[in-house]
Amino acid sequence: MCGIAGTYRWPDGKEVTDRLTETLAHRGPDGSGRYGHPVGDGEVHLGHRRLSIVDLSETGAQPMVSDGLVLTYNGELYNAPELRAELAAAGVRFRGTSDTEVLLEAWRRWGTDCLPRLRGMFAFGIFDERTGELVLARDQLGIKPLFLLRRGEGLVFASELKALAAVTGGSLEVDHAALVASLLYYWVPDSRCAFREAEKLPPGSWLRVRPDGRVERGRFWHLKDVAAEGRERALAGELPDLAAIVEESTRRHLLSDVPVATFLSGGLDSSYLTALAAREQPGISAYTIGFRAEDAKFEAMPDDLRYARQVAERFGVDLREIEIAPDVLDLLPRMTYHLDEPIGDPAAINTFLICSAAREAGVKVMLSGMGADELFAGYRKHLANLIALRYQRVPRPLRSGLSRAVDLLPVASARRGYRSVRFAKRFLSFADLPEETAFRRSYTMYDRDELLGLIDPDLAGTVDDVLTEHADVYEDNELDDFVNRMCLGDSRMFLPGLNLAYTDRSSMAASTEVRVPYVDVEVVKAAFTVPGDRKIVGRQGKAVLKEAATSVLPREIVYRPKGLFSAPLRAWMSRDLAPLVREVIHDGELVRSGFLRRDALERLAAEDAAGHRDHSKHLWHVLTLEYWYRGATSRSGQGSPATT
Repeated sequence: MCGIAGTYRWPDGKEVTDRLTETLAHRGPDGSGRYGHPVGDGEVHLGHRRLSIVDLSETGAQPMVSDGLVLTYNGELYNAPELRAELAAAGVRFRGTSDTEVLLEAWRRWGTDCLPRLRGMFAFGIFDERTGELVLARDQLGIKPLFLLRRGEGLVFASELKALAAVTGGSLEVDHAALVASLLYYWVPDSRCAFREAEKLPPGSWLRVRPDGRVERGRFWHLKDVAAEGRERALAGELPDLAAIVEESTRRHLLSDVPVATFLSGGLDSSYLTALAAREQPGISAYTIGFRAEDAKFEAMPDDLRYARQVAERFGVDLREIEIAPDVLDLLPRMTYHLDEPIGDPAAINTFLICSAAREAGVKVMLSGMGADELFAGYRKHLANLIALRYQRVPRPLRSGLSRAVDLLPVASARRGYRSVRFAKRFLSFADLPEETAFRRSYTMYDRDELLGLIDPDLAGTVDDVLTEHADVYEDNELDDFVNRMCLGDSRMFLPGLNLAYTDRSSMAASTEVRVPYVDVEVVKAAFTVPGDRKIVGRQGKAVLKEAATSVLPREIVYRPKGLFSAPLRAWMSRDLAPLVREVIHDGELVRSGFLRRDALERLAAEDAAGHRDHSKHLWHVLTLEYWYRGATSRSGQGSPATT
C-alpha cells in the first residue's frame, strides 16, 4: 500500500512530481522514489511513497524499472503467487518477491489484457520507454483511488485530490455540482469530483496517453455485467458455496510480510472475518471501539463491545479496546483535510482512531468487514424498502393518520434520543414513493424540495442533474430482482463513493493499510448469483451470509441485532459542537458565498435542538462541508489541517 503520483508532458514536471509525492508522505513513510524520462517534446516523471507490506527489501522499491517498463503502484494483488508461477513457467526470472514485480511482468506479457486477471486492490501508472506511452489503471471495484487532471497535452495524477490541489497553485475551481451531490448523499459520487478540472479514474478502467497527445480509454470490468451474469447462473441453478468463497478470500487477504490485525465491532461481518483470520493466524489482534457512557446512552446505542469480547474470547483473539471520546473540535478539520472531499460520515473518525492505535502498536495491515452490507442487503434501508412495498397496500387514510401521528413524536428528550421514533420518521419519508425515488430517499439527506430550499436558487438545474444521475445509475441494469437492484446500486455508488473512499483516506492518514475481503471479485461474483429472496428472508437481512457464518460463529453473534459503526452525533451536537454550528450558520463561508441559505440552516438547527427532528447528521455534514470549502478556496487550493 502506497501513494503514487506523476506527470506527463507537464510544465516543471520534476518539481511538480516531487511536491505531489511529498504531499502523499503519510501514505508511505517507509521510502520514496522518483523516475524521469524524456517523452515527445517534454518529460514523464513518476513518484512513489512506500508502505512496505510484501517484500520489505529494496527489490520491492518503486518506481520499479525493468527492461523499458516503469511502474508506480498502490495496492495488493492477492493472486500474485499464481500469476508469478505462470510467468515463471513462461521463462520470466524474478529478482524479488514483491507483487509489484509480478504486476510489471504481467503487463509486459499481456498488456491491458492482464487487468481482468488481477485479483486485489490497485491503482497504478505504467510507462513504456520504447513507445513513450503512459497507462493509468484502477481496480475493478474502486477500492484504491486515482485522481487525474489534464491540461492541453499534459497530465498529472495522484492517489489523493489534495496533492493535485497543492501543485496547481490554487487554480482549481470548486465544482458546485459536486457540492450539491455531497449535500444530497453526504459524500461525492465516484462519477464526480469536488474540483472542476480534476476527475477520478472510474473503477475497472484504464487510460492511455501517447506522446502525440492522443488519449484512449478502456473498460476491463463492469459491475452491471457481473450482476447480469450472476442472474443467469442463478437461473441455471448454479448457486455458490459462499462459505468456501469468503474463507478463501479471507485467507488470501492475510498475505503479508508484516503483522495483520482486524476491525472487530462485534457485528456479523467483522466477527466472521476475525474468526476466519484467527483460524489461519492464531492469536491475531483485533481492534474495537466504545463510546463514553453518557454519549452512548444519549444516542441509545447498542452495547456492541460485549459481542466483540465474546468473539475474541471464543477464538483466542488479542482484543484491543479503544474508547472514542475525541476532541471533535480538533478532529473535524483534520479529518476534513485527510478525506480529500466533503464526506460527512463520522465513521471516518472511528477508522482513523482505530488505525492510529494499531499503527502505534506496530500493525500496518487491518482487515475490515466493509462491503458485506452492500453486496448481501444488510442495511436497514434494504429491508425498509421491501416493507414499503407492503405498506403501500395499506389504505391511504390509515397511512395518512399514521404519518400525522408519528410526525408529532419527538426524536429526543433532554436526556436521551429515541431511535425507534427516528427510524419511523425516516421510513415514512419514503414509504409511499416509487422504487428508485424511495431507494434514493431511504439513504440520502434531503428530498428535492428540501435540497432546493437549502441552497442558492440558481442551482435548481444542478439539483435535477444530480437526481437524474442517481436514477440513471440505479436503472442501468436488466435485473428483475428488487433486492439485487438495490445491492447493485449500492455497490456502484454508495460503496466506492463513501465507504471505500473514507476507509482509504482515514487509514492512510494513519499510515495503515485496510483490506476488504468481502470486496473481492470472487465474492462479488458469488453475491450476485444469490437471488434477493435468499439475501432478505422474513425480516433478516444478509440471510445467506448469516447461513454461511453459522459454520464458524455462534448463533447469538450471527443473529444479534445489527451493530453500528458510527458515532454519537446527537450527543456531540448537543454539547461539543453546538457553538461551532451557530458560528457556521451565522458567519460561515458557505452562507456568505450564497451557496447555503442561512434561514434554512437556522430552521434545521432549531428543529434538531427542539428534539422534533433528528438533523444531527445533516448538521455534521454542513460542518464538514464548511471546513472543506474553507480549505478548497484558500490560496493553496487545499489547506493543511493546521490552517483549516
